[in-house]
Amino acid sequence: MESDEPVTPASRLFLRPELDQVINCVIGLTNSIDVDVIKSEIKNSLMIKHPRFRSLVVKDRHGREHWKKTQVDLDRHVIVLDSPAGDTEEEAVNGYLADLAVSSPLPADKPLWEAHLLTAHNCLIFRIHHSMGDGISLMSLLLAICRKADDVNELPSTVSPDSVKEKKKQNKKGERKPERVVLRLLKAVWFNLVFLVGFILRCLWVRDRSTTVSGGAGIELWPRKLATARFWIEDMKAVKKAIPNATINDVLFGVISSGLSRYLDTKSPKELQDGLRITGVGMVNLRKQPGLQDVVKMMENKSGLRWGNKFGMLLLPVYYRKGRIDPLDHLKRAKAMLDKKKQSLEAHFSYNIGHLLMSLFGPKVTTICQNILKTLHSSFLIFKGWGLTIDLM
Repeated sequence: MESDEPVTPASRLFLRPELDQVINCVIGLTNSIDVDVIKSEIKNSLMIKHPRFRSLVVKDRHGREHWKKTQVDLDRHVIVLDSPAGDTEEEAVNGYLADLAVSSPLPADKPLWEAHLLTAHNCLIFRIHHSMGDGISLMSLLLAICRKADDVNELPSTVSPDSVKEKKKQNKKGERKPERVVLRLLKAVWFNLVFLVGFILRCLWVRDRSTTVSGGAGIELWPRKLATARFWIEDMKAVKKAIPNATINDVLFGVISSGLSRYLDTKSPKELQDGLRITGVGMVNLRKQPGLQDVVKMMENKSGLRWGNKFGMLLLPVYYRKGRIDPLDHLKRAKAMLDKKKQSLEAHFSYNIGHLLMSLFGPKVTTICQNILKTLHSSFLIFKGWGLTIDLM
C-alpha cells in the first residue's frame, strides 16, 4: 500500500491561512477554445500524472500535512465562463484576475488547482496553489504538456540551461588572473557581510518610510486592480546596449526605478526627500540548473533536480529621484546594485533562515516573520515571469 507523502516545510508555509498563496498563469490563445478538447488534453497530460495534481492535502492526528492521492474530477477543476467579462480583451482578463485575487481560496476537498476557460476571450487561466510548486516547477510542467504546431512531437523551444552555463563560462574568460580572483573574493565577502546584516536588520525593525505605494492596515482586503504594460524585447535589447555589460534584468529594474520615481512625483501629497529608499523583495531560483527544468527528471525521486519550492528572497532597493532625470541613470544604478547582489549569498541565506524557522517553530511563527518582511518593511514585490509567444497545437 502506497503511503501518503509528507508536505515539505515550504509548502506547509504556503498553506497557512495568513498566506494561502495561489499562482495565476494566463495563456492567451489564437484559436477559439474547444472545451471538450481542452479537457481531453488535460486528462491525458503529464500534469494529471504528477502526484501533486491528483492529491489532497490532509492532516494526520498530530496536525502534520500530507499529500493523499485521490480521483480527479475534471468537471470540478475546469471552470468555463462563456459570457464576456469586459469591454476589451485586456480589461476583461485583468478584471477577472483581480477578482480571483480576492475570491474564496481553492477548495480543500479537491486537488489545489483549477483551469478557468474564458471562451469569449480565447483565454485560459491556470490557478495553482503555491504549495504545489514554485514558478520554475509549474512553468516547466505547463510547457511540457504543450507541443509545437508545426511538429506535434516536439516541445516548445526555450533557452536551454546548457547554453546559459556555456555563456557564463565564456563571460568568465579573462577573469581568472590571480589578482582578479582575489579582488572578486574580497568583494564577495564584503557584499555578503553588508547584505546579510541588512537583511537581518530589515527583518527585525528597519522599514521603509510610508509613501503612496505603501498601502495601509487591512490592505489584503482592499479591492484589486490589475494593470499590464508591454515592453518589446527588441527595445529592451537596444536600451541595454547603451550601458556596457547590462542585461535585460538590469533594464527591467531600471524601468521599475524610473517608474516609481515618476509615480511618486505625481501622486505624493507632500514633497519627498531626494534619495528616499523604496525596498522591493525579489524571488530567486536556487536550483543548481538554471532556467526551466526537465519535468520528467524532476518527478523522479532520485534525480538531482527538485520539484517544489526552491527559491530565496533578495532585498532590492530603489531610490526616489526628484524631477525628470536621465532614465539611463536609473539603469546604471540598477545594474550596479544587481551586480553586487549576484556576488552575495543573500537568497540562500533567506531560504535557509526560513527552513530553520520552519524546523524549529513551525509554519505559524514563520508566517508571522514572512508577513513582517513583506507587508511592513518593504514596499513592493518583484516576481520574474515569462511573456512567451509560442506556436502550439
